[in-house]
Amino acid sequence: MASGLTKPAMRVQEPHPNPPAGSTVVVSHRRVIGIAVPMTLAYISTPLLGLVDITVIGQLGQPQLLGAIGVGAIIFDIVFTTFNFLRAATTGLTAQAHGAKDRVEIGATLVRALMIAVISGICLVLLQSPVLEISLAFVGASDQVDDAVRIYFTIRILSAPFALANYAILGWFIGLGRAGVGLALQVFLNGVNMALNAWFVLGLGWGVTGVAWGTVIGEVATAVVGLALVWRQLGGGGLPNLESVLNRSRFLALMALNRDIMIRSFVLIFAFAFFTAESAKQSDLILAANTVLMNFLLIGGYFLDGFATAAEQMVGESLGARQRRPFQRAVRLTFVWSGVMSVIASCVFLIAGSFAIDVITTSPEVREVARQYLLWAAIAPFVGFAAYHFDGVYIGATWSSEMRNMMLLSLIVYLAAWWFLMPAYGNDGLWIAMNVFLGIRGITLSLRYPVRLNRVLPATA
Repeated sequence: MASGLTKPAMRVQEPHPNPPAGSTVVVSHRRVIGIAVPMTLAYISTPLLGLVDITVIGQLGQPQLLGAIGVGAIIFDIVFTTFNFLRAATTGLTAQAHGAKDRVEIGATLVRALMIAVISGICLVLLQSPVLEISLAFVGASDQVDDAVRIYFTIRILSAPFALANYAILGWFIGLGRAGVGLALQVFLNGVNMALNAWFVLGLGWGVTGVAWGTVIGEVATAVVGLALVWRQLGGGGLPNLESVLNRSRFLALMALNRDIMIRSFVLIFAFAFFTAESAKQSDLILAANTVLMNFLLIGGYFLDGFATAAEQMVGESLGARQRRPFQRAVRLTFVWSGVMSVIASCVFLIAGSFAIDVITTSPEVREVARQYLLWAAIAPFVGFAAYHFDGVYIGATWSSEMRNMMLLSLIVYLAAWWFLMPAYGNDGLWIAMNVFLGIRGITLSLRYPVRLNRVLPATA
């Protein structure tokens, strides 16, 4: 497997070979918690919005509208997840510039990300027809659901430039270590969405149109508030000049970083989609049970992502400051906290999993089958915590090609495990393969970590 980034991206890893002298980067348990807790709350607030949307639409008593919201949400999840690199790459690059005390590059990093976000969002708006028709053909829902999805999609897609800009703004504040601001922006976004969706649907009777417009207004309002906070953070000015923003080597480096993270995200989406498809091939009952259990894996991921975000910020800042010891301490502390949280999550799922299953579904058959495979879903957070953790480390260090390569290797191992295990063990084999996928990602990334560390920060650093 190839290691390292392409030549332009290598400049991202070492943007400041001789940063100005300054105090040592502070890495402590308090800083880890100070970043992880707000970001965990921010991540958890997102699924609450989907729950509110489903609840308010559900009050109308029209199943096709409820189905439309579900299908529309899936389409936008896939589309916007593709652009998650705007958040991740901006965090890593901003943290490095922050560690190097390079004020110009801090501002330039955000402007570049915003340029890509706005251009990409406009392209999505212009290409909405083929994106929508391909998505509807893939889902294969009823004509009534398709008609409602078209209404929802054509309105909500207008938010794309603002939604992607919010990704970049969130990543920028995380990179600066301002996790509290990131939490405030997410709470504001989801709060506005929830309030407007409830008012438009239940108060004005707008149906899916109301949910769509509530989301659009929420994204626009959050982008405006976010840019105002950016302006304040920069001291009422301090924007970089055009020459700094359009620096060719840094722009190419950003594009290479974005490309690698996008590929990594695509592979991850494919792995989970493959799991769902193989569940469906077994039976509707297995599909329903696995869908219920996947909620445990996703919830566990939200808790672990907070500590991965802490790793992104502190690792990036240490690398930008060219300080090896804080870098290593950041990796150790976030690894320990991630491990502890994964054990807690797995224990909670093992102890309370049966109760949670009963809350999620009222079907006796689905409950019974879900309990048969609960163990595999419950241990997934512990098996996969190293993967979540080192994702954060590699994003902060901008070792994107390494992260991409290890993800591709893990996918191959995952498919091989499925090929051998599922014929013999059925759904147990499918769940084992998923845990193998999570585990091998953590193992491969951890094995490559010391190699990359010694390359960019030798022991004398």
